[in-house]
Amino acid sequence: MKEERHPKEEVTFVMVKPDGVKRGLVGDVLKRFEQRNLKIIALAMDQPSKEKIDGHYPKTKEWITRLGNKTLTGYKEYGIDAKARHGTDDAYKIGLEIRKWLIIYMTSGPVVKMIIKGIHAIDMVGKLAGVTFPYKAELGSIRGDFSVDSPAAANKDKRAIHNIIHASENEQEAEHEIAYWFKKDEIFNYKRVEEDLMF
Repeated sequence: MKEERHPKEEVTFVMVKPDGVKRGLVGDVLKRFEQRNLKIIALAMDQPSKEKIDGHYPKTKEWITRLGNKTLTGYKEYGIDAKARHGTDDAYKIGLEIRKWLIIYMTSGPVVKMIIKGIHAIDMVGKLAGVTFPYKAELGSIRGDFSVDSPAAANKDKRAIHNIIHASENEQEAEHEIAYWFKKDEIFNYKRVEEDLMF
């Protein structure tokens, strides 16, 4: 049986995407996490290759179909004809096209990758990031404050959504992405001065 970990030991993976780096938002993103008493335990800039990004995003039919379905939901909301735009309304086929755009986008410039540690880090980072689609993200979140992009706009331009950051959605994803992007000797453990006071 797996030993239960203290909530403050939870870790997650975050990446500032090329649009966030090019717009000079790395400091703002880091500040949001640190203000919430989340600890940055690994940090590096990288210029990922096409192969590296291809390995980052899942290739399962389920994940690709989910990507397509997110787009189809947005199209339905705004009365956009998927067949006219993509030549199909098949969620899997649309998902494949969007995944291809994601790889182009994520290799268009440097990224800043990091590991965040703290109480319920995965949920906390998700809340700070805001929902995936910036036009629906809450004001006060990173995406809500720094981007207005939407699937309808991005797909019209045949590109990925510019939404500033990527964050792991669950524990399994976080474990995979941390191991994929960082070596063990690149991860640091230290105590923030307020830890004894707050926890």
